[in-house]
Amino acid sequence: MNQRQLGRSGLTVSALGLGCMGLSSGYATAVDTATGVALLRAAVERGVTFFDTAEVYGPFTNEQLLGEALRPVRDRVVIATKFGFRIQPGGNSLQGVDSRPAHIREVCEASLQRLGIETIDLLYQHRVDPAVPIEDVAGTVKDLIREGKVRHFGLSEASAATIRRAHAVQPVTALQSEYSLWTRGPEAQILPTLEELGIGFVPFSPLGRGFLTGAIDASAGFGEGDMRNKMPRFTPEARAQNQALIELLRSVATRLQATPAQVALAWLLARKPWIVPIPGTTKLHRLEENLGALDLVLTAEDIAGIDAAAARIEVAGARYTEEMEKMAGL
Repeated sequence: MNQRQLGRSGLTVSALGLGCMGLSSGYATAVDTATGVALLRAAVERGVTFFDTAEVYGPFTNEQLLGEALRPVRDRVVIATKFGFRIQPGGNSLQGVDSRPAHIREVCEASLQRLGIETIDLLYQHRVDPAVPIEDVAGTVKDLIREGKVRHFGLSEASAATIRRAHAVQPVTALQSEYSLWTRGPEAQILPTLEELGIGFVPFSPLGRGFLTGAIDASAGFGEGDMRNKMPRFTPEARAQNQALIELLRSVATRLQATPAQVALAWLLARKPWIVPIPGTTKLHRLEENLGALDLVLTAEDIAGIDAAAARIEVAGARYTEEMEKMAGL
């Protein structure tokens, strides 16, 4: 498995990680424990060393699943988790963002217990809390690092200005934000800032929540509880218009004897050597397909062609509804 370093932090991980949210939440059906454990251990066997979770995935059950699956191979893996939301008692729903220092400490201790580990390798602020100065957040994580409970500090969906302010207090190892062929927002300000400061980038939803695999067309249906039912980008009308992106990926994939998902991931990997995408899946054959992207080398001509064609495609639909953005502090 190819390895990549997240910026100048010294944290080295597999070039593709595994986003684990979908094993427990976000989509129609969570996997049972045995299935989840088997998939996670299969990923380790295939060289994946970077696993991404959060307390809100479930809530709580995803961290417990990772703890059970990865404990026997703890010395071979890097585990990232997140704080930053206030969860309703009973764990049924979110009540907004919460990055008060005392809450960060509470979440860190609880995550350590659920994961069954002594130190969290990478602790992200899940979403920026406008009510808490980012300097206080970074300072709290700095203290947790000094105490040996955390190794590295990360942010998610933060602005360039917020990244700079946090980094001045405690060096930020990685930023995790959505980035893919149909979500290009980080390119204007975020990527240059990360390169300047020596911070790694971890794109979540690098396959557009499954859309960029080519398996979702305008007629596809999502099960009850699937978050895509509420996302403007996944209405039937938006999916019909966005098929132009799939046609682009398929044309390149056919020529290179690959799949649309592999082209989409290879395109991301080619952007910068410190980018580590974390595609998620619940299926072994999809995991293996995704890992095949590491063997797909796009030439400069390939990339220029994809970029030129993508620039002519207008992506239909916003990422989130206004209600979702408000809940996540975006």
